[in-house]
Amino acid sequence: MKVGIIGCGNISGIYLKNASRFNNYEVEAVADLIIEKAEEKAKEYNIPKVYTTEQLMADPTIELVINLTIPAVHAEIAIQALENGKHVYGEKPLAVSREDGKRMLELAKEKGLYVGNAPDTFLGAGIQTSRKLIDEGWIGKPVSATAFMMIPGHEGWHPDPTFYYQEGGGPLFDMGPYYLTALINLMGPVSRVTGSAQMTYKERTITSKENYGKKIQVEVPTQINGVLDFESGAVASIITSFDTWHHQLPYIEIYGTEGSLSVPDPNTFGGPVYIKRKDHSEWSEIPLTHGFSDNSRGLGVAEMIDAIEKKQPARTDGQLAYHVLDIMHGIHDASRDGKHCILTSSCQQPESLPVGISEQLFGK
Repeated sequence: MKVGIIGCGNISGIYLKNASRFNNYEVEAVADLIIEKAEEKAKEYNIPKVYTTEQLMADPTIELVINLTIPAVHAEIAIQALENGKHVYGEKPLAVSREDGKRMLELAKEKGLYVGNAPDTFLGAGIQTSRKLIDEGWIGKPVSATAFMMIPGHEGWHPDPTFYYQEGGGPLFDMGPYYLTALINLMGPVSRVTGSAQMTYKERTITSKENYGKKIQVEVPTQINGVLDFESGAVASIITSFDTWHHQLPYIEIYGTEGSLSVPDPNTFGGPVYIKRKDHSEWSEIPLTHGFSDNSRGLGVAEMIDAIEKKQPARTDGQLAYHVLDIMHGIHDASRDGKHCILTSSCQQPESLPVGISEQLFGK
């Protein structure tokens, strides 16, 4: 399938690099608001066409748009692509508002098109191995879980981190999709959330080279502590923070009736995966059972195209991404209103990938 990439910022490089790994799509064109950025990426990765967004949307040979723009315009670009008859796979989050997310899914359904969304890290070896262990009963029935993403923010390394502190940003909207998507893949959808959110610093100073010394006005909470009630009855605690210098907490742990599972960083595709059953004295590292353990961004695009060809639901389906969006808004709403938020969305727990053949399915 011929695809076009809109948005040639930091994340585009790994998508362009990895496109040659997958057997069912190739990047035909790139576009960016700053045309020089698109020209630079096209030259670096031998992409034949450099377009404006409007030109890319109008090209009938391009069947799918990979939307790598900033969160504030995710929905605008996706809706434009759908209106032009193209499937869409976007970076996280699906949209900034629930209303825009719903509009995207409704339009896709109306036109018979697919919407897929990052993260696709849950398709990688680490989390798929973790899923296999849960499905096979190694820790019994999951009872609870913890998830921690706690860093000091992005202004020390990112060339222009302003958008991380504007609407659609903050630690939950920025990094929460990795953790929430992994948890849904491992434990199923969520029914109710609550939480507390606060803004620790109203102003941040960029210390990365490109905009050193520039001040950022913070518009969103940067410390969010949430609680998730799953439809299965399990409960999870999640903390996302741009206000933490150091910690020694795990990425994700799942606690079951027969033991505990330590899940690797959901912002990566690999391991390590550890398990400790109720009768064990030590944690044991489990060999990875699936392929794609390195940085395999773009795997979700390949998986969605495979689903399109087979006329079946994609694992990176927009309903999953919308459920994640709804959870994130729900935690913020709960903090603002001082109560639990009953979610109106749900999704199918993504099917696990078959052991040992993921690279045969999608890789060259």
